[in-house]
Amino acid sequence: MPERYEYLPHRLLRHRVRDIASGAEGELMAVIHEDVSDSVVCERWVELTYIRAKSGREFSTLVDNIEPA
Repeated sequence: MPERYEYLPHRLLRHRVRDIASGAEGELMAVIHEDVSDSVVCERWVELTYIRAKSGREFSTLVDNIEPA
């Protein structure tokens, strides 16, 4: 079975970013091209970012939703 995700490079990795959708801020830990579908028949790929907030908890958002903080 092929991998259902792939790590991508991003210019803001390890920098402080803001999630435009929620206003939350943190350090950009990873950008992943990920298959979020629940079926192998119909794949749905998105580019998600994983951001670590000051509390240490990570959250994800679409790559288009981040900006430098």
